[in-house]
Amino acid sequence: MRKIYTNGNFYTFDQVKPAVEAVVVENGRFIDMGTTEDMVLNWQRPEVKTIDLHGKTVTPGLIDSHLHLSAVGQNFLNLDLTGVASKQEMLQKIQRKAITLKAGEWLQGRGWDENLFIDGGIPTIEELDKACPSHPLFLSRVCGHAALVNSKALEVCHYHPSMTIPEGGTIVIDEQTKKPTGLLLESAADLITQHIPERTYDELKNTLRQAIQFAITKGLTSVHTNDPLFLGGLNQTYKLYNELLNKEQLGLRCNLLINHEFLKDLRENGMYAGYGNETLQIGAIKIFADGALGRRTALLSEPYSDAPDEYGKAMFDQDTLYEIVKNARSLSMPTAVHTIGDQALENVLDVLDQFPPVAYRDRIIHVQVAHNELIKRLATPSRIADIQPRFVVGDFPWVEDRLGEERIKLAYAWKTLIESGVICAGGSDAPVEPVDPLLGIHAAVTRKVPGQTHNGWNAKEKLTMTEAFHLFTKMGAYPTNEETVKGTISRGKLADMTVYSANPFKMEDPDALLNTDIEMTIINGDVKYEKSLVPQDQ
Repeated sequence: MRKIYTNGNFYTFDQVKPAVEAVVVENGRFIDMGTTEDMVLNWQRPEVKTIDLHGKTVTPGLIDSHLHLSAVGQNFLNLDLTGVASKQEMLQKIQRKAITLKAGEWLQGRGWDENLFIDGGIPTIEELDKACPSHPLFLSRVCGHAALVNSKALEVCHYHPSMTIPEGGTIVIDEQTKKPTGLLLESAADLITQHIPERTYDELKNTLRQAIQFAITKGLTSVHTNDPLFLGGLNQTYKLYNELLNKEQLGLRCNLLINHEFLKDLRENGMYAGYGNETLQIGAIKIFADGALGRRTALLSEPYSDAPDEYGKAMFDQDTLYEIVKNARSLSMPTAVHTIGDQALENVLDVLDQFPPVAYRDRIIHVQVAHNELIKRLATPSRIADIQPRFVVGDFPWVEDRLGEERIKLAYAWKTLIESGVICAGGSDAPVEPVDPLLGIHAAVTRKVPGQTHNGWNAKEKLTMTEAFHLFTKMGAYPTNEETVKGTISRGKLADMTVYSANPFKMEDPDALLNTDIEMTIINGDVKYEKSLVPQDQ
């Protein structure tokens, strides 16, 4: 059906027609745009549906370039510790959750961040045992690079001091007692997770459905999501998404990052980057180069300023990293490498430089710490920096202690990256940060926690509102070579749009963005979410 969206305030992000009042959609694509009067005069027919936007502001559909929908979905089932502000509050939540569980059931959760705690550090294993004495416990940190467990969980995995720890992982030991503290870093968590009973197919499908629908309410029309390790491998991951997106037609466009562990499955299935359709596609090969700054596992070239003996951890030695990339290139696949520290970035670029580019761009995810020479090496058409502006809100001011005065100048340096010619796309890394692109845009513009009165952390790296929106619209199409089919409101492109209750580009105070609602999410020309249709009690 042909549709005309009229009386809108469209920011197209297309230089040919940067602002229009109305657009015409047919077969899921834009076929014309201009004034409301002209579009109605030229295209209105009895069978054409007209949707009046009543002056609302519209942009191209919002795109999140890196998140984990499966983990977002799991938060609907598990204990969500996001934003918990004290150790005591965290222990109380654990205790309340524990009493709701059946005998032998695991207590799983995610989201704790000790940097928010006002009453001390991370809970001890003794405190965790007291809060959850009868159930094995596994709680991922907000970053996903550390976890807390209780004694029951260690019993299940048959912990003993001489057991082999997976490469890149650490079981933190108390120096005095020589016993585990309950804190696991990086791949050491695999010792526990392999014993946690898998969710049923229907449970996974239901939580993934909720995550997809939730993302759409936040104005997202496309996401790039990494899930096979959480959804039972490549085959089951693709099956779940195919059923939800192509069969149930939930609407959200999903590009699937595939962990390197499943390269063999890709080969056997005949899958490749771009395999699928405009709704569901296979993306790049996901690799982890290092950890995170929160627990000092991100790999730095010089020691942490607040821990002079620590540099962080490489997840793989250079030879192993080379072999993983080589295997990906044997399938002509691009890579998407989690890279936070500057030494990790150098290691990754050293390996990538040994291979010619493929049809799709390689993606460097996070790029939180860099220096000028590394930025120059990133500034090439065959590479993308997938950045998460909201990390500024979550990590400052404590990250200044980790990095020191000099390194912090080129940390989270979004403006410098863009001005240096690095192609950047914006994401959330949800559930590390909320599934809400307006929060990421606000962070890119203000570089501070909502409501704070200072000028922003490292204020010279602030983006304009337009630059920030570009990260989450037109630039979000570049990692998947889709800049010719989406990302702007242009003739011939996919008819994906996000409609807002206020005009972000006319706001005197960027904090007004925090009170801006998503009025509609339009995918393929169809309204997939409309605020006015949501029941008032939701």
